[in-house]
Amino acid sequence: MSEYKFPTEEVELPSKGLIYDKENPLSSGKVEVKYMTAKEEDILSNQSYIQKGTVLEKLLRSVIVNKDINIDDLIVGDKNALLIATRILGYGKDYDIVIKGQNYTLDMSTLEHKEIDESEFEAGKNEFTYTTPSTGTVITYQISTGRVEKQVDREIAGLKKLKKENTAELTTRLKHLITSVDGSAEKKDIRDFVDNRFLARDSRAFRDHIAKTQPDVNLSYILDNGEEVVVPIGLNFFWPDYN
Repeated sequence: MSEYKFPTEEVELPSKGLIYDKENPLSSGKVEVKYMTAKEEDILSNQSYIQKGTVLEKLLRSVIVNKDINIDDLIVGDKNALLIATRILGYGKDYDIVIKGQNYTLDMSTLEHKEIDESEFEAGKNEFTYTTPSTGTVITYQISTGRVEKQVDREIAGLKKLKKENTAELTTRLKHLITSVDGSAEKKDIRDFVDNRFLARDSRAFRDHIAKTQPDVNLSYILDNGEEVVVPIGLNFFWPDYN
């Protein structure tokens, strides 16, 4: 019996591949994914993956055709685009949700990529510059990838083991995103800046800047009643009845 060829679709990445090294297959700005099958439903229902928080990563590894692609290389926005495409290919464009007791059906095919200023990108380089409005501190930073997210999660888990009520999630993330402060790439200088010199108003402005400029899918959706919501992407996105 000949090997069955699964139908596939090519998904365009919000980053257009600009931040990936030219040797990385993600630099093409497109990723081929196959339609979901019962095999992927097995992955989505795997309790071990769910408890470890790796279920969506396992799903992407299964549907991406090019196995040379490292999931950890993906920036968060590109990962969102692939998850949305996988959901549409697997279960269709309609996504039923309940908000404030009301049922709504969202059309996932209407979600568009955020526009990016390509002049701000240096091909193959995930590093950008930002100057804080209050103190004029020059920061270089990276757009978060799967690899960075894992580093952040590990550090937060370690902090909580030392002190259960530790809630330093914001500062921990900033310490991993920022790659230099006023020309210094020393980790101790970055951590000192975040802990002791990063004014709250500058921190908020910096986070707003990242949210506005990083490549991603625009997850804002206008409901029939005119209310704007943000489409949640998690396990429930694939299993609406998951509890």
